[in-house]
Amino acid sequence: MKTCKRILTSLLLLLILLLQAGTASAQNYSFQLTRSLVDVFLEADGSATIQYVLDFANDAGASPIDFVDIGLPNDNYSLSQITASVNGQPITDIENSPYVTHGIALGLGSGAIQPGQNGRVEVRVPNVTGILFPGTEKEAEKYASFQFMPNYFDSQFVNGNTDLTVTIHLPPGIEPEQPRYYPPKNWPGPSEPESGFDEQGRIFYRWQSAQANGSSQYTFGCAFPARVVPESAITTPPPAKINYEDLCCVGGIIGFIGFFVAIIVGSVYGSRKRKLQYLPPKISIEGHGIKRGLTAIEAAILMEQPLDKILTMILFSTIKKGAATVVSRDPLKIETTDPLPESLQEYEVDFLNAMKKKEADRRKDLQDLMIKTVKSVQEKMKGFSRKETVEYYKKIVDQAWEYVEKAETPEVKMKKFDEVMDWTLLDRKYDDRTRDVFRTGPVFVPTWWGRWDPTFNRPAVSGGHMAAPPNIGGTGGSISLPTLPGSDFAVSMVNGIQNFSSKVVGDITSFTSGITDKTNPVPKTTTSSSRGGRSGGGCACACACACAGCACACAGGGR
Repeated sequence: MKTCKRILTSLLLLLILLLQAGTASAQNYSFQLTRSLVDVFLEADGSATIQYVLDFANDAGASPIDFVDIGLPNDNYSLSQITASVNGQPITDIENSPYVTHGIALGLGSGAIQPGQNGRVEVRVPNVTGILFPGTEKEAEKYASFQFMPNYFDSQFVNGNTDLTVTIHLPPGIEPEQPRYYPPKNWPGPSEPESGFDEQGRIFYRWQSAQANGSSQYTFGCAFPARVVPESAITTPPPAKINYEDLCCVGGIIGFIGFFVAIIVGSVYGSRKRKLQYLPPKISIEGHGIKRGLTAIEAAILMEQPLDKILTMILFSTIKKGAATVVSRDPLKIETTDPLPESLQEYEVDFLNAMKKKEADRRKDLQDLMIKTVKSVQEKMKGFSRKETVEYYKKIVDQAWEYVEKAETPEVKMKKFDEVMDWTLLDRKYDDRTRDVFRTGPVFVPTWWGRWDPTFNRPAVSGGHMAAPPNIGGTGGSISLPTLPGSDFAVSMVNGIQNFSSKVVGDITSFTSGITDKTNPVPKTTTSSSRGGRSGGGCACACACACAGCACACAGGGR
């Protein structure tokens, strides 16, 4: 009891220090775990070898992924035996994770995955012991059971779907009719696994789903005759002894920690969310009716879309009008035509002028043009209902996609997409919908494609092409003869947009904050904060077993 009280006192002091630090570790982490391959080899000695292949897509404007935390079932492993790599380069910085109770931290170092970039992290953890427990199968002989929860990440930082494959390789010496599998928990794919023999002649169970995600907790398990592993490898949990005085103290500690963690997380999240709200509250005061005639960029501002996305929309608009050409993407270089087309909007001219400058001056000018455009939208919305207007433009976006999806031939599909592209970019799910629409090909590239993709060789086309108004019935420009596979076209669009955002805007939170300070300033306070910390967000795992008398080999958390 005295020990528990000392822990509570120490936690109180620690939390006071954390509160003083404010949002010190707050960073703009946002990524997708596009693919995850998990292999668990149950060895003849009763240990497990756990292997991960993780494909990350770091979001544009996010912080670099410089550390990856991998949760493990317990602490029964050796750091010196763990091997890992990022994009094929060995990772030498491997330590116990400061964020995951049982787990490791992989320092990517120079291999950190930059904003808008993809990267593959591989890790192999051998000789993990203490992962087998007595089974409850009603068989003539004793069974050993195993349950495993793959690594997952904090939902605050990971987004999108994950193509997840989990394979459990059983120990050698088992006949096909002997093992059993446990139906997976919380699993979006089929409950019944694929089964067969691996390259070593061992039976395996494999679950796969493209509808999984990197933040959910999925549990998989199996049971097999206990005789194929040493008896000492099977752990029998001791019966629980309840000390109600200690239980009360522990409950107080957990509640105390939870209370202050909630305050800190809420403060960090609220602060970050507030910095991204660049429209002033008074624009939400209801007027009457719909404000028609806004451009797609102005509608995006009204919907308070991320500013890096709005700048990307402006780039495409200038390219389609023949005013700009992307000469190179890395480093980013854009050339403008002289003289500029007369059809350009004021914000398009300001954008092109900003892109001519050096990076430091460019960022300031881009913030200035966004401040001016936000205020212009605010002025145009006087007397109109923001709610009704937003719903009106959302319907235009949906109609734009329907207009494209109903096309009967690749030529017509590209023509229609070209006509309404400004509005499809306004969709918050643009990346996924573009991949779905152009999953198959071929795609007849539009006349402006050579000005967008500097790697695409095609005959020069004079003049620009201006998108039709959002009446979903206008006529488009001509379609050039060169074609691309549909998947290549979608990837070039999506990845190019992400790369552009990261190179022009950088940290979207700080970029938007500079605009919010002018368009929607926060009341001044006397608090101070500092910045720091490593990438990601930890999350401890909680095991719950499907069978009596067994325990989960549980992995969780990570940056």
